[in-house]
Amino acid sequence: MNLARSIWIGFDPREADAFAVCRDALRNHLTQKVPISGIVLDDLRTRGLYTRPTESRKGFDRPVLWDVISDAPMSTEFAVSRFLIGHLAKTGYAAFMDCDVLPRANIARLFEICERDPSKAVWCVKHQHVPPAGLKMDGAPQVQYSRKNWSSVMVWRVEHPKNRALTLEMINALPGRDLHRFCWLDDDDIGELDLEWNWLVGYSPPVPAPKLVHFTSGGPWLSGFEHVAFADEWRAARNRWAA
Repeated sequence: MNLARSIWIGFDPREADAFAVCRDALRNHLTQKVPISGIVLDDLRTRGLYTRPTESRKGFDRPVLWDVISDAPMSTEFAVSRFLIGHLAKTGYAAFMDCDVLPRANIARLFEICERDPSKAVWCVKHQHVPPAGLKMDGAPQVQYSRKNWSSVMVWRVEHPKNRALTLEMINALPGRDLHRFCWLDDDDIGELDLEWNWLVGYSPPVPAPKLVHFTSGGPWLSGFEHVAFADEWRAARNRWAA
């Protein structure tokens, strides 16, 4: 049985280059045709899918997008909208990743891993990630919450009965910290991926060849992060995209 597959990347206008590089690298490594789409906040609002109230508040050195329901800052515009992936994909298996991810392998392999066990509703790397308090990326606050970074790369079995329970009303009403810990699922519903599928630069222990490199605290397109691990490879990927 051939199941539909789709890939979704979080989009934030402040990281447009990172989004473009992520999408281009995915395409370059894919061995089969899989649609790749962006999760764009303005588009979701226009379609009536995202109705959460947000505000612009004064931050340390720039305005911060504030989620009113969570009473917390949003480091990206897709902090919560990622959980609409099931409503966007509608069927099959859907992969989501933050835009500050550098794909280095064929993501079709990731789908194959997840499709072997249809009992799982969501697959992710189960990080034990507790970064120090302060700022990340371009001055965004570092917010602590349970299961941090689990949702930064994930694969959904869209039609799993447990995922159907995550309604639009819940996505638009629950605090983000509850959504990021997969509050609608039991622990046994969450499949575990190897670390190589969401390797956190500056945090994860070494692995031989990470397949998805995640610049979670700031990537080489930002001042102060020009020399992090895999920065040269990201710049090469950007040059290929821009050529």
